[in-house]
Amino acid sequence: MAQRGIREYDAKKMLAKYWTEYISKDFTYPGKLVLVDPDTDLDKLPKEHPWLEKEKLVAKPDQLFGKRGKHGLIKLNASYDEIKKWIKEKMNKEITISGITDKLTHFLIEPFVPHKNEYYVAIKSNREGDTIYFSNHGGVDIESVWDTVAEIQVDIDEDINRLDIGSKLPKDTPEGNKKIIADFIRGLFKFYADLHYAYLEINPFIIESNQIIPLDLVARLDDTAAFEVQSKWGDIEFPAPFGRKLTKEEQYIKELDEKTGASLKLTILNPKGRIWTMVAGGGASVIYADTIVDLGFKDELANYGEYSGNPSTEFTYEYAKTILDLMTREKAPKNKPKILIIGGGIANFTDVAKTFTGIIMALREYKKKLQETNVKIYVRRGGPNYQEGLRLMRELGKELGVPIEVYGPETHMTRIVSMALKGGS
Repeated sequence: MAQRGIREYDAKKMLAKYWTEYISKDFTYPGKLVLVDPDTDLDKLPKEHPWLEKEKLVAKPDQLFGKRGKHGLIKLNASYDEIKKWIKEKMNKEITISGITDKLTHFLIEPFVPHKNEYYVAIKSNREGDTIYFSNHGGVDIESVWDTVAEIQVDIDEDINRLDIGSKLPKDTPEGNKKIIADFIRGLFKFYADLHYAYLEINPFIIESNQIIPLDLVARLDDTAAFEVQSKWGDIEFPAPFGRKLTKEEQYIKELDEKTGASLKLTILNPKGRIWTMVAGGGASVIYADTIVDLGFKDELANYGEYSGNPSTEFTYEYAKTILDLMTREKAPKNKPKILIIGGGIANFTDVAKTFTGIIMALREYKKKLQETNVKIYVRRGGPNYQEGLRLMRELGKELGVPIEVYGPETHMTRIVSMALKGGS
């Protein structure tokens, strides 16, 4: 599972759209929201959203970073003219958050709602299922009041409808609010699960009359579920984290990933790095990267990513070609070759020979550059049809004139990394 952050605007719009389907018809969420980017005509916006000039408003950046209030980046209880001026002053302005510098380019505008009590709720996936967190003391640094947070575990095979959430709420939950809070949490969990969220935090939300209004929200989706639930997500965007712009190559792999039910991921860590990986499987990619770091080669690790979910030969070829292009742009010294680790765990259903065919096509295409760049390749793989895949790789080594060492599932993943980087187990 790949967790990817989405804008607060997108998560709230999704929540408003499916409110009555998952949560309740008895209490509502208005879902009045506007997203402003550098191309938005702020003067024309009220024609599309008349409420902007009728209500007091809140505005804040919507770029996947927190602590906006602490950085003076929330405009509260303001008229639209005040909001418009504030956004114009900050649009495309560079700021630094926790040592990371980037431009402000996206802002969320919504109604300002006066209130007294604030609540906290979050849902997070774990190995056994999911955990729901709830506190009657939201709107603050929640870690500082963590002793007020109730934790409700929902196991993988557990039916949320049969869970007595009301009895698991904190003791200081107002009696008059227990039912609405329990119903809200139950519905929110259904929304979270059905739309394949991996993390959803609302801090705070408020209860006003017959409305529940999320004031601040953080969300991450399991992007490998896009093939199944894209129609419900709609035209969702996975923006780059604050301070990080996608390279041309990362953007290309992202676009490929969106066209297939498989998973293709690429993050370039150090384009001048000596150690490159082409790993099948999200779990395996973590193991390979952690092992490289543990062995003391963190500064030489060039990329992080994965291909999984049985991608076609064509998509694997495009993925491999992108990595090889990046890797062969600069020559390595004779005594210190560049290392390409083509690895993975033992696949459940990915046809190893088929995906290796795509990789082999790319390696043949880059034969001359691989020789000129001084590259050494290590291969380790297991799973359906792996013997044929490994045979093809061994034959390729002779054909390319590039050193290729090939291993099957009898050799541990971490040992391959050690052999490649240190020449031993």
